[in-house]
Amino acid sequence: MQIIKGFLLSYVKYGDSDAILHCFTEEAGFQSFFAKGLYTAKNKKKPYLFPLNYLLFSVPKKTVESRISRVSKLEAGTDSHDFQNVAASSVLFFTADFLHQVLREEGRNEMLFEEMINVRNEFIEQNFDAYLAFIFKFLMISGVAPLKGNDKFLNPESGIFEAEMSHSFFNENVSEIWLKFLTAPEIYAVKLAKKDKTAFLDSLMIYCQFHITNFYIPNSLAVVREIFE
Repeated sequence: MQIIKGFLLSYVKYGDSDAILHCFTEEAGFQSFFAKGLYTAKNKKKPYLFPLNYLLFSVPKKTVESRISRVSKLEAGTDSHDFQNVAASSVLFFTADFLHQVLREEGRNEMLFEEMINVRNEFIEQNFDAYLAFIFKFLMISGVAPLKGNDKFLNPESGIFEAEMSHSFFNENVSEIWLKFLTAPEIYAVKLAKKDKTAFLDSLMIYCQFHITNFYIPNSLAVVREIFE
């Protein structure tokens, strides 16, 4: 047996009592696991099923590289944390929803896995705005973040700052927020006004549509808006 460490992104019930878990793992990137009997009355592991939960999967060694592995044992990770706050639950769900969409073809990525640990720690410390910085950091890790520039307006399609506004949503204020994140020594420490959080989130989604193939805005975005507005 081998133990695989991963973050739960989504799950679906399979049959009466089984489940398919979609995760991002340290060892092999995006992987799916078959968990038998997870929904039986005697199984105490169902509470593990919440977004971005850090889990340990015991699987046969020969199936480690396969796209779906049968789990013989499921345990909570050493940094397991119980998120009861409504705001925390909302941003966890949205972040996991975003990642489930963009990571389906992603292989092993140690830098991204480490960043998922970082943002989860920020949520534990009740920095619920950290999901904004994390999506920005994802763009950086993926190599599609904008280039720093001296001009006022970010062109979301080219990823370059220009002298003239090229997109109606990327005005001077929104462009300044992007530059702030590009130049911040610690992006999780960046603080935004309430109206700027919404504007930055919208601009992140627009930017992703330009730079991530087949990207669509997660339905869970509406929940995040409702909680924070």
